[in-house]
Amino acid sequence: MTFAAKISLGCIADDYTGASDLANTLTRAGLRTVQTIGVPADDLALPEVDAVVVSLKSRSIDAGLAVSRSRAADKWLRSRGAGHVLFKICSTFDSTDAGNIGPVMDALRADCGETAVLVTPAFPETGRTVYQGNLFVGAVPLNESPLKDHPLNPMHDSNLVRVLARQSKAQIGLVDLAIVTRGADAVRARLAELAGKGIGAAIIDAVFDRDLETIGLVAAQHRLSVGASGMGLGLARALVSTGKVTSTAASSAAGAAVGGPAACLAGSCSQATLQQIANAERVMPVLHLDPDRITMGEDEAQRALAWAKPRLADGPVLIASSSTPDQVAALQARHGRDAAGHAIEQAMADIAEGLVRAGVKRLVVAGGETSGAVVDRLKIPGFLVGAEIAAGVPVLRAVGAEKGDMLLALKSGNFGGAEFFSDALGLMR
Repeated sequence: MTFAAKISLGCIADDYTGASDLANTLTRAGLRTVQTIGVPADDLALPEVDAVVVSLKSRSIDAGLAVSRSRAADKWLRSRGAGHVLFKICSTFDSTDAGNIGPVMDALRADCGETAVLVTPAFPETGRTVYQGNLFVGAVPLNESPLKDHPLNPMHDSNLVRVLARQSKAQIGLVDLAIVTRGADAVRARLAELAGKGIGAAIIDAVFDRDLETIGLVAAQHRLSVGASGMGLGLARALVSTGKVTSTAASSAAGAAVGGPAACLAGSCSQATLQQIANAERVMPVLHLDPDRITMGEDEAQRALAWAKPRLADGPVLIASSSTPDQVAALQARHGRDAAGHAIEQAMADIAEGLVRAGVKRLVVAGGETSGAVVDRLKIPGFLVGAEIAAGVPVLRAVGAEKGDMLLALKSGNFGGAEFFSDALGLMR
């Protein structure tokens, strides 16, 4: 199948929950949006849309593999008419000095022939701002936030010009807030100045939503941008304000209720998710898995399914592999970071598969890597974007799923309020 109309905006997300966040943002801004899982097959039946978000699981894999997958997604999107592609990254710039943000940006920039690329993870709505090239999480610099203890990509430098320069082959510049506040023409002039000096990418400051709108107007005239969902918001508003897209009411994508049993899985070790799990224990049965037993190959998944199945008829259940940062560090020291992470992701995928086989039709998943493993295992090719549960987290209705109609919520670790699991299930009928 091919699209009946050209895609106005193509997006490549480096993890599944970030893709959901972006798709939700685009939908709220008036764009008809579909999120796909991986590069879609040509015969996947999709509705007429303004934007397509291709979800990859490429944030923490080998940089070369991340590049090849991102290039394939870019090729697919541009073959369907996307004149601009956003490489969507985490709003906390999760990456190591080896990548993967820089290498993917370099490859996509070379493929499309862009001279200078605007880059910002700013999303003021969620407390992510950039000033003088430094990323703030709430009121503190990135390197003083809980992200300094991230189990996969600990962030120890808030200056994104330095961070990206360590990853990219391009020279990295800065478009500061003083220029952004002067408007789109000033930003265009500064970007042209940087490009004339051989600078291939520029971190751009953003503190308020209006800054994102300015950035979006400039970025939309280029072929590539790099940023979090805030960049997507700016691009969407630019497409609507310039008449390239006719704004639609926020997609309900809810359709008929799916009913059936519901379950929650938590693999994130963020402080927000740990608190959400503690709160969920007041309203639903919660099973805490033993990460050591999982990593040593013992079948915690079967234990979890044996525990969950008789309880599903009585209401939702929650199964968690989440641990505190100290516990995660100790686990990684005993078993190795990659081995421990992979074993836990696969165990959670095993559990999700077993729950769906047992009839679960509504599934809430917390954690980017966990969400990726679960969706891959369930072989769900895409989603229609529905109602917003929390900032950046929509209800998703599966498209083309082998097990038929089902609803999911895929949450990044730090997203959502204290009662997130109950809030999510309340909207997933």
